[in-house]
Amino acid sequence: MAKKVLADIKQDLDGYVGKRIRLKANRGRRKVIERVGILEQTYPNIFVIKLDEKKCLGRRVSFSYSDVLTETVELSLCREDGDKKIVCGER
Repeated sequence: MAKKVLADIKQDLDGYVGKRIRLKANRGRRKVIERVGILEQTYPNIFVIKLDEKKCLGRRVSFSYSDVLTETVELSLCREDGDKKIVCGER
């Protein structure tokens, strides 16, 4: 059951590869990072975002699909008319 949910999240994110994404990640102890980047690639267990902000240009960060499931990482699609939260794994 859990593997199917994670596979659904991966499948949902596959449609956003190459798109500009805003990520909000809870790193623990009241430390939350917010960055903007491109969803570069999805792999069987992780996905990679290439950051494009000036202070971290070209740096890549990776997260697991379970981070999305537990809401440790929140993803939003960057659009001209405002960000749209990406909801994954819900059917």
